[in-house]
Amino acid sequence: MGEHDPFDRLGAAAAERAAAGLTRRLRPRSPDTVPGAVDLAGNDYLGFARHRAVTGAAAAAARRWGAGATGSRLVSGDTQLHRELEEELAEFYGAEAALVFSSGYTANLGLVTAVAGGSAALVCDRGNHASLIDAARLAKAAGAQILLFDHGDTGAARAALAGCAREHRALLSDTVFSVDGDLTDVAGLARACAADGAALLLDDAHGLGVVGEGGTGALSAAGLRGAPGVAAAVTLSKALGAQGGAVLGPRTLVRHLVETARTFVFDTGLAPPAAGAALAALRLLRADPARPRRLRGTARRLSAELRAAGLAATVPDAAVVSVLAGSREEAVAWAERCRAAGVAVGCFRPPSVPDGRARLRLTARADLTGAQVDRALEAVVASRPRGAPSTGPVADFR
Repeated sequence: MGEHDPFDRLGAAAAERAAAGLTRRLRPRSPDTVPGAVDLAGNDYLGFARHRAVTGAAAAAARRWGAGATGSRLVSGDTQLHRELEEELAEFYGAEAALVFSSGYTANLGLVTAVAGGSAALVCDRGNHASLIDAARLAKAAGAQILLFDHGDTGAARAALAGCAREHRALLSDTVFSVDGDLTDVAGLARACAADGAALLLDDAHGLGVVGEGGTGALSAAGLRGAPGVAAAVTLSKALGAQGGAVLGPRTLVRHLVETARTFVFDTGLAPPAAGAALAALRLLRADPARPRRLRGTARRLSAELRAAGLAATVPDAAVVSVLAGSREEAVAWAERCRAAGVAVGCFRPPSVPDGRARLRLTARADLTGAQVDRALEAVVASRPRGAPSTGPVADFR
């Protein structure tokens, strides 16, 4: 064998990323809540991940069904717990049926590729989550046509649909976009699809448990609960504080996914403890429908006070508030100073966001106290870079 190591080029690529300020590293978090610390980095929107009822349900499911699913759901990984979760998710969301996947990512991959096949045209928002982008890429490899429209531009989406020559068409979009927390015009997209005869496939990962009456999601908020021609993928790892994903829509779609979605057929099923935790969290949400409203109030307060302090913060439609930093280096340093002050925040840089649009990402939670919000605001404002962009039109930021 020669002396050349084919992986050497990966070290060179890592050096290039480091020089560009794009190094990423893992940060193991403490298993216990650090006294006085404030977490605005995770997506535990409703504060359920550590809720005693949720962790207790996970432990009970592990004892009864085992730590893992043991196989794909079509072989040995399906349990009564999965069925209960699907039934209650569908009822809560207003869908005919639900199908649980091992993650929200695999739910999107399975939904899009199984619906598109190799013959459909997919009309996609340019700001879509990576899981929808990757799903569209896989569909394209199988022969699907991909058309892009500018982020949040319903008119452009309508024009793209009208320009499709293929018989089968689907429009793909996030509902609440994960970086800035803006809610797309779900009703407008649905009208465009209905007029064109296209399917509407939505990623409601950041909408479930956050928007809509009682957290019933973006379709409910748009008056489209149970509407024909519409399907949504959700995650169980954000507002529900567990793990996994699901597709919600017509029974005919769910049957098609069971038989053809590769990320369902060939993937190990969701672990029973995660299914049990998600089901317990969903029941907690149904018992406290005001919790999402409290969450959104906290997000609005964060935004308003950051903007009052002169920072370029987005006005939230859901739980996420972004604060523009300018350069990637400033964003990283700002996040580190916040962490040193006991406040964890997200830091988004290229390629997650466009160059020149690096930012902090703050996620509100329903269980934050007023004192914790005060401390978070103080840390973010006090540690801002000298050249941090000042408040300007939100449209310019997004």
